[in-house]
Amino acid sequence: MKRRTLIQGAAAAAALGAPHLSGFAQPSVTLKFHTFMAPLSNVWLTMHKPWMEKVEKESGGRIKFEAYPAMQLGGTPPQLYDQVRDGVVDVMWNVAGWAAGRFPRIEVFELPFTMNNAEATSKAYWEYFQTKCPDEFKEVQTIALHVHGPGMFHSATKPIQSAADLRGMKVRGPTRMVTKMLAAVGATPVGMPLPQIPDSLSKRVIDACVIPWEVVPSVKVHELTKFHSEFDRSGPALYTTAFVMAMNKAKYDGLAPDLKKVIDANSGMATSAWLGKTQEGNDPDGRKQAVDRGNQIHTFTAAQRAEFVKLSAGVEDEWVADMNKRGFNGRDLLDSAKALIAKHGRG
Repeated sequence: MKRRTLIQGAAAAAALGAPHLSGFAQPSVTLKFHTFMAPLSNVWLTMHKPWMEKVEKESGGRIKFEAYPAMQLGGTPPQLYDQVRDGVVDVMWNVAGWAAGRFPRIEVFELPFTMNNAEATSKAYWEYFQTKCPDEFKEVQTIALHVHGPGMFHSATKPIQSAADLRGMKVRGPTRMVTKMLAAVGATPVGMPLPQIPDSLSKRVIDACVIPWEVVPSVKVHELTKFHSEFDRSGPALYTTAFVMAMNKAKYDGLAPDLKKVIDANSGMATSAWLGKTQEGNDPDGRKQAVDRGNQIHTFTAAQRAEFVKLSAGVEDEWVADMNKRGFNGRDLLDSAKALIAKHGRG
């Protein structure tokens, strides 16, 4: 009798819109967010944390995050993609190119002197992914794709004022496209993840590194180097790095429909553009810290830029040939990426 009454009451409440059932607990979820960035880095403080806070707020608190910067859940930075694929973590942010050659089609954005500004190139990156290689990150739920601001040289041993100055210098690069560029312009490239830079500079495993200004303070490069060499922003950057933020696919698929909508609303081109713009927006602070320390900053002339462009041009041709060997149309991919960067750069 009691069971029948309860069922009848529930049916009546449903017919009336069930106002007194609104207090029933709604499904919620806690997501583990993992990355290699330090907890005091600009990326963590101005990009990752605000994104998580926005998702939590828009979900009414039904999505919560356990945040783990600096690889606190273990593993190495190159393993982050597999961690999210395998469900060890739920969301991760990482350098796509640390899995060397695994996501070859997105490497087009890391080719020398290709990107203009991070916001436009991040929009182009997302659109390129959607239209040219939607299966590139097929094992995960892709949330955002973006790049950082202009990459540049930071040297501990001597000023770098021309390509000739790089001869004999061991220079850290983040990905295989960037290390190819470094070799092309005369340096001895050393590939390594960002967290290894401070120790490698201190022990002279490397003489210099390439990173954007914004990340300089988080790895103390302004304290470990004395010389910085940048290209003025009137032209394309020496290089940039492609990032991916992704979620475990099964975790995403298991979300309540309204919570999926929250994740979707904080994914895609707009989120990618915001991440790129925010990261590049932190460049002035990183540069200021080097200036305040009294470090030397060299800005390459137009003629010096032209020399770097000429020396590194073969990297682009090599990438196109590599794509062709993999069964893709390398020239079409390259032309598409450049066209999308130009398109979004007008915005």
